Amino acid sequence: MAVRQVAADRTRGTLVTVGAASWRFMRRYPVLPVAIVVVVAICAIFAPLISPADPLKGGLRDRNAPPMWYPNGSSAHILGADPMGRDLLSRVIHGARISMTIAAVVLTAGGVLGTVVGMVSGYLGGRWDDFIMRVVDFSLAIPFVLIALVVVIVVGQSFGAVVWLLVLFGWSAFARQVRAETLSLKTMDYVSLARISGASAFRIMLKHILPGVVNTAVVIATLRVGTLILTEALLSFLGVGIPAPTPAWGAMVNDGRDYISTAWWVSFFPGLAIFLTVAAFNFLGDWLRDYFDPRLRQL
Repeated sequence: MAVRQVAADRTRGTLVTVGAASWRFMRRYPVLPVAIVVVVAICAIFAPLISPADPLKGGLRDRNAPPMWYPNGSSAHILGADPMGRDLLSRVIHGARISMTIAAVVLTAGGVLGTVVGMVSGYLGGRWDDFIMRVVDFSLAIPFVLIALVVVIVVGQSFGAVVWLLVLFGWSAFARQVRAETLSLKTMDYVSLARISGASAFRIMLKHILPGVVNTAVVIATLRVGTLILTEALLSFLGVGIPAPTPAWGAMVNDGRDYISTAWWVSFFPGLAIFLTVAAFNFLGDWLRDYFDPRLRQL
């Protein structure tokens, strides 16, 4: 009995130690947000391979079919079906591809443009700085949804229109923050020495300023992913985003608006996908901000 008691105490102590170490690891690193981001990325990349059905094909017999765990549910529609009888799980998976594609394109184009404009504004200063910052203020003052409605009325709904709108209004966040970092970096001694040695403004910005603002741009991009996904979902919900029948999370939430009391799953699962993805990227962005700034670290 004594031997068994000793073995039990050792096992219990080992479990407590492993549990404490796991908890410290979970607190130190964004394990859950990274896991969610990885799952969304896999869905976006391999959507045609992992989706159980064609997201565009449905049938009136499966109209608003309940999830699999309902008494009259079916394994053919794990999360249920929408008002057109299309498989909801397949549409949520393919919707991840739309959201992640838009986020990647907009952040790449807007991030590069905003970073370059911010460095030029902060380093050159003077009239260049005044002009660029007034353009940034002007872009931030324009009501985005109103402009989106006007653009869709003029040119029609399309994937390209949504991307261009988000790029047009997305670069200013990068420009303003990068400008602030550039104003601080250009007073550093190594930048002054490079200027005294005859280095051109282009070379100084490329070799000395850019490496110092990359971390800031990465953090802004991570935090902006959630905003872009929410904006695209809002546009699709209002009917001015991704055109039907392309599966977009916002449009899917709108599809179930009239059936929220009888077929709640039509709006719930796309909304849950939006919530989890936005929350994961926001937590990841907060962690990256704390990691790159030693003053904010709580490790």
